[in-house]
Amino acid sequence: MINNHEILETIKMITDEHLDIRTVTMGISLLDCADSSLDKICTNVYDKITKKAENLVKTAEDIEARYGIPIINKRISVTPASLVCAASKDASSYVAYAKALDKAAKEVGVNFIGGFSALCQKGTTESDIKLINSIPEALSETDIVCSSVNVGSTKAGINMDIVRKMGEVIKQAAHLTQDSDGFACAKLVVFANAVEDNPFMAGAFHGTGEAETVINVGVSGPGVVKAALENVKGADFGVVAETIKKTAFKITRMGQLVAKEASDALGVPFGIVDLSLAPTPAVGDSVAYILEEMGLEKCGTHGTTAALALLNDAVKKGGVMASSYVGGLSGAFIPVSEDAGMIAAAKCGALTLEKLEAMTCVCSVGLDMICVPGDTTAETISAIIADEAAIGMINNKTTAVRIIPAPGKKVGDVVEFGGLLGSGPVMKTSPYSSYDFIMRGGRIPAPIHSLRN
Repeated sequence: MINNHEILETIKMITDEHLDIRTVTMGISLLDCADSSLDKICTNVYDKITKKAENLVKTAEDIEARYGIPIINKRISVTPASLVCAASKDASSYVAYAKALDKAAKEVGVNFIGGFSALCQKGTTESDIKLINSIPEALSETDIVCSSVNVGSTKAGINMDIVRKMGEVIKQAAHLTQDSDGFACAKLVVFANAVEDNPFMAGAFHGTGEAETVINVGVSGPGVVKAALENVKGADFGVVAETIKKTAFKITRMGQLVAKEASDALGVPFGIVDLSLAPTPAVGDSVAYILEEMGLEKCGTHGTTAALALLNDAVKKGGVMASSYVGGLSGAFIPVSEDAGMIAAAKCGALTLEKLEAMTCVCSVGLDMICVPGDTTAETISAIIADEAAIGMINNKTTAVRIIPAPGKKVGDVVEFGGLLGSGPVMKTSPYSSYDFIMRGGRIPAPIHSLRN
């Protein structure tokens, strides 16, 4: 039974501690939209999305009103575009497809749509190459389309040809949106070990192992976790871990409730709850502040990786007790521009690219929403991607890079994106070249522990 104390506790979490459902994401398979004509594919895709998701936003708003639970974003993820468009024989570019996604997503009123994607961890098809070549123009000419490319996995190794290519793609995307500080790059993620049921943008896509249509929910409550830790100041790390576990349990149960309600109302199967701690630029809604509450003077100082490891593990343990269907990425996100504490730590020099790379080993994704100088070379960006992919490959975990080489900006400048994307200080990269390394190409072999059969 739910008692009065638990009701009041939940109300306090929502009103004072920034507890929310970060996203209700509908995954839609578009495999049956394939055709030899790209125009026909675009028509099929628009029709299917607008039909399947026509009630998504209203349903989320009804749940929000009924329970008083804020639902920040309503999103759609779709089958990777390179798979859907592969049958088209009349297209050298998939920009028209991205525009069809953008139009359909706007028609149903969602915030973002993800799935302008390609899976290239071991090799590429002609369709993958067309998709990748289309990314800069597609993201610069659409508003809410998000793109991702998977360049490596524990099982396959790292496709260094595509790693090299993605450095060039990111630079071009930044150039085409230089009037908005390279905003297109904020909608593009490069993955290793990408998952099929991630509800968070910009990396969401609907995998081929998923149902025809599915509801995935992403919950978030950094402020709730921080508030809980304020009540155990000075306690040992066993108490800290238990406190985070209990808090994650409560957060995940709320996500499970919303997911079930949305699933029933829409007549769509419930997929997963992603219990990632996803911050916002709002003060009090920061993963960095949780780490500092554990006793670090500033996020990024020595001990940060250990604190993040504890946080990430405790969140997962609490979440899996609350739901049998925890999935997605599920952990702690560390997007610099979207986290007020991370922004402050980067501005004062406590948080560096090198430290963020180390933190990647123990949390979700990796170098997320990182702004670097506009004159950073494509090869340096590719090398940064390679480093993150290597961490993912060796450690059998998802890692990702969402990096913005902000045109005309230099170290110390601030890039303003607004909204959930926040603002990011331009961070220093190594002055030494990785050109010869990246130009080798080929594939970095999978690690020995990938041979598990």
